[in-house]
Amino acid sequence: MSPDNYQSNVTEDNVWSQVITDIASTSDKAALFLDRDGAIVEEVNYLHRAEDISFIPGAIEVIRKSNELGIPVIIVTNQAGIGRQYYNWSHFIDVQKRLQTEIFDAGGHIDAVFACPHHIDARAPFDDDDHPWRKPNPGMLLAAADLMDIDLKGSWIAGDRAGDLRAGLNAGCAGGIHLQTGRGIREIERDSSLALASTEFQVKSLGSIADMLSELPLFKARLH
Repeated sequence: MSPDNYQSNVTEDNVWSQVITDIASTSDKAALFLDRDGAIVEEVNYLHRAEDISFIPGAIEVIRKSNELGIPVIIVTNQAGIGRQYYNWSHFIDVQKRLQTEIFDAGGHIDAVFACPHHIDARAPFDDDDHPWRKPNPGMLLAAADLMDIDLKGSWIAGDRAGDLRAGLNAGCAGGIHLQTGRGIREIERDSSLALASTEFQVKSLGSIADMLSELPLFKARLH
């Protein structure tokens, strides 16, 4: 995909909306929503250089397994660094191109990517202090559901921060996985994530994304 085509995914509201795969309609299209930094790739302070990408062990395997089971894999990422103008969309594109190429070369693929640069401390035009797409708000997940006919009630979200899981809760997902990587190593993130659990929203805390291969209920449901 050319840089021009990547750039076209920035909407009039200055958010990123990229549906990559034309997914055939199914009766059970639950998705796996993944945070990016600290979940798929190692946490780097405002990752904006492709050469700084380092995949967390097991991340590509989880994505590949989702692909094999017909589960859409959707990245939902807050990008306050763009909002604060530490870097721009062209840097984001470079990172995404490298990330998605490496996943593809390893036999997997990402089905969609949504990103929100808005933040209370951002500069105009990214200074919406409560943008509906910024996690823990559910806007990115709701947009994916609308554009891709996703069954949110059966979907799961995984990330290293409680805000990731709360976005899943606010979107009506089945559950969330707190990952003890990136900023998820902090007890407050783990405890805040586990506190979201209820009969309507399941929560697990796992050592890393690799543990999802055996512990993600969405995988277990598809295998039985």
